[in-house]
Amino acid sequence: MQTKTHSLIESLANVAVGYLVAVASQVAIFPLFGIHVPLRSNLTIGLWFTGISIVRSYTLRRFFTHRTERA
Repeated sequence: MQTKTHSLIESLANVAVGYLVAVASQVAIFPLFGIHVPLRSNLTIGLWFTGISIVRSYTLRRFFTHRTERA
């Protein structure tokens, strides 16, 4: 059984790696499409999506853990 704390830690680790990949991807790909965004803006955009991703990941993890525990 996975605790809520473990779910949160797993989600944070997953999202942290995703954040680094996303920002690196934005820096590499945006210029190919003529989108020029300062690094600070890329980092800020990434932080917003990271927050959303943490909530999404944690909520889904708890939902599926709850369903598994009931079964």
